[in-house]
Amino acid sequence: MFRSRERPVAAVPQAVRWMLAAALALQIGWHAWRPDPRAEASPLGPVPTAPALQVAALGDRAAFARLLMLRLLIHDRQPGASIPFMRLDYARVAGWLDAIIDFDPRHDAPLLAAARLYGSVSDPVRQRTMFALVHRRFLEDPARRWPWLAHAAVMAKHRLGDPRLALRYARAVTEHAIGPNVPAWVRDMSVLIAADLGELETARIIIGGLLHSGRVRDPHEIRFLGARLAEIE
Repeated sequence: MFRSRERPVAAVPQAVRWMLAAALALQIGWHAWRPDPRAEASPLGPVPTAPALQVAALGDRAAFARLLMLRLLIHDRQPGASIPFMRLDYARVAGWLDAIIDFDPRHDAPLLAAARLYGSVSDPVRQRTMFALVHRRFLEDPARRWPWLAHAAVMAKHRLGDPRLALRYARAVTEHAIGPNVPAWVRDMSVLIAADLGELETARIIIGGLLHSGRVRDPHEIRFLGARLAEIE
């Protein structure tokens, strides 16, 4: 008959049994004492240089710009760690956004992220950093980038509580975003903000400029501006 070759525990020398028990106890104690492993979030890397981006893109600037933007957007979600926007280095974030815009000026995601994502934190300093970037880059292509500066104007007025900054952004949109796709409320926003501030002369100048520029053709908007001008005068 087949007999098992396994030896009973009693056959193991007592000293060996004590050694095994001690090793097991030490292992259990070590795991109980050792603190839980904590994932450490890595900081956002340095802003890549234009020549480095040119080489890495392999000739497809648009596709690579989108990969760069994705890399930036997922930085706050790392394996085992989540970085609140309040802890991000916004100067470096702004540098990455600038680099991506420079690499592919037609890419809208950087300004969208600056105005609506990174600009939504409850930190006035960080918000102003993002809105200043939006304003600066808006002036390079107002016909396409006006939505992000219009949003920054609204945020400056209602979230920052800085109507003068809001007026500065709104006037930039009114004066520079002259494309046919700019809605009437965007053009007229600077008029309303100036009137709220009591800067009636500024509001009058803006209205006069709009009416005499030939850009306003909607009868409803013309009547609205005319009524506002009559109120001011």
